[in-house]
Amino acid sequence: MTRSKMIQGWFAAVALISAAVLAYGVVWSLWTWTVMMAVCLVPPTFLLILWNDGRKRSISEVIYDAEQRR
Repeated sequence: MTRSKMIQGWFAAVALISAAVLAYGVVWSLWTWTVMMAVCLVPPTFLLILWNDGRKRSISEVIYDAEQRR
């Protein structure tokens, strides 16, 4: 599973939930829109920030890097 596929899945799930809410006739106020935007945008943002897509470092590289910083 790639990062972009996971984010696409998240947006699809939010779109389906929004469509279901609209189908049941829930009134959308400013507060509802704010919450939906937060639910839609915050998790993918954290996923983009925290997902480590760099190469894996070996223990010797980590130790050597730590010794160089001293």
